[in-house]
This record gives sequence, C-alpha cells and structure tokens, in this order.
Amino acid sequence: MATRSPAGRSSGSSPQAASWREVRPAAVVLLSGPEDYLASKAAESIRSQVRAAQPEAELVRFDAGAYEAGTLTMHASPSLFGDWKVIEASGLAQMNDAFLVDALAYLTDPAPDVVLVMRHSGGNRGKKLLDAVKAMQSTVVDCQPLKKDGEKAEFVTTEFRLARRRIDPDAVRALVAAVGSQLPELAAACQQLMADTAGDVSVETVEKYYGGRVEATGFKVADAALAGRTAQALSMLRHALATGADPVPIVAALAMKVRAVAKVHGVRGSSLQLAKDLGMAPWQVDQARKEAQRFSSDALARCIRALAEADAQVKGESRDPVYAVERAVTVIALGDG
Repeated sequence: MATRSPAGRSSGSSPQAASWREVRPAAVVLLSGPEDYLASKAAESIRSQVRAAQPEAELVRFDAGAYEAGTLTMHASPSLFGDWKVIEASGLAQMNDAFLVDALAYLTDPAPDVVLVMRHSGGNRGKKLLDAVKAMQSTVVDCQPLKKDGEKAEFVTTEFRLARRRIDPDAVRALVAAVGSQLPELAAACQQLMADTAGDVSVETVEKYYGGRVEATGFKVADAALAGRTAQALSMLRHALATGADPVPIVAALAMKVRAVAKVHGVRGSSLQLAKDLGMAPWQVDQARKEAQRFSSDALARCIRALAEADAQVKGESRDPVYAVERAVTVIALGDG
C-alpha cells in the first residue's frame, strides 16, 4: 500500500479493530456506532496524529447525505505538492446513492497519501459499504454508548489516570451519579475537576462541585420518605421525574423498603437470626428496624394501601401517575404523624 505513513498509519491487511482512545491513522477508518462523543474524539486523535507527522496535511470534510458525485475522487487525487490529506465523511447513516457508488469504488484502490475517516451512527443504510470496509480489513472503531455505571466509572478513572491524576473510587461513583447521563457532560466534568483542583479528587470535592445534581433514584426517595423527611423526599421525587425517571420503578423501590419495615415491625430476635429467617442481610434488618420505629401497625397498613393504589395508578389506572406517587411518598413520610 502506501510507502510512507504519518504517525504509524497502518498499511497492512490484518484486521484493525481499535478502541477510540488507541486508534491510529489508516487508509480507511470507520467510526461505527451511535455515540457521537467517542467518534468525535477518535476523529480528533487521527487528525492530531497525522498533523504531528505531516503538519501541512489538508483536512477535507463533507456530509455523505448531501454528497455530490465525484467529490471523494476529486479530493483524494494527489495534490501538486504531494501533501497528505485527511478526508472526513460524516452522516453515512443517511448517505445518498452517489456517495455509496463513489465510496465503493474508492475502497478498491485507496489513495496512498489519504486517511479517509467515515462516520456511521447505525442502521442498515449503506450496509454494502460497511461490509466492504470490513472485508478489506480497514480500521473499525466501535462507538457504542456507555450505558452501565461500571463502564462510566472506568471512563472517569481512565481520564484521570491518563492525566496522571488520582480520583477516589467513592468520588468516581459520586461523579457518575451526578453527571453520568450524558458522556460529553461526564468528560467535561472530569476536565473541570482536574483543572480546578490539585492533588487527589475526593468525594467531598465532587459533592462541592456537583452535589446538587446527583440523580434522585427511587431508593433515595424511599430512604428520605421512610426517615420522615417529607420535603426532601418530595423534592427528590420531582427532580427524578423531571429528569426522565419512570414512576413504576420508583413505586417498586418504595414498596420494597416498606415491605422490609413490615417484616421486622414488632418482631423480636437478633439481627442475625431475623436475617436468616426473613432472607435479608443483617444490615438490612438493622436499617428496617430503625425505620420501623416511626410506624404503628395502622400507619404501616396505610402505607401499604397507598402503595397498592399507586402501583395500580402508575400502571394505567390513573391519568396522573405523578400525583399517585407523590401521595404514596407523603403517606410514608408522615408515618404516624
């Protein structure tokens, strides 16, 4: 293939699957998957590596959905001065037929001094081209969203490690809870903490910067309600619902906590014995016993009825599921009050 390579451009025929952090310039690079942040960082890395080796490298960008026939061939043609080019084609998920035809033709004979970076966010459009890219064993970067908290925590830890900074594990979890819904926000938060602080980043530091944004989960709402903190429980509930939380799992979390209280209410015995008998962990028994002190048998019955009504209403029996959950939270938080 190419006789010279910028920043270690791959010129062999072996498979070149790469992570977004480690991708290297190659004749053809496919950024595949719906996570735009990862794709943009991979493309940025490729540009930087090429220009580190070839400072005069030209950058060309176009949208495959608004592509005009012949554009790729024109830009990939050797320049008068023989400079390298980075061609970035975005929008492959909406590519038009002209781009498909030209790209398929280009893959049969890629230009030697060109790095072609193609962005496909998903879907079946252009499958023939994607198959051709993989068949020629080009570099493919999988840009999938980080959905699990563990994946996001690993992302945060790696960001700090690469910057030669340390963040406490508890701080990582707090940061993911606070700003982990969108990866660009999470990345920006990492950069802000590293820029604004010195030394190790602790959970107290994260709370100082982002404590007000910690996501209010169903269990946090339930903990506040069972502790009798009515205003806090309702505030957290409304925040959770306003940020897209589903009422159904919130009611399920409330019910789980109330059932635990009901199991230990008025029951004597050691925590270890009750844990064994009730199928709970000893710490769960201790917590439920502490919470049970706020409730009489009548109060617990009211809570259970309120939760049964809320469960039915959030599953379709009410036009206002938010009110149903708020009422259940209020009944639990008031206890015997």
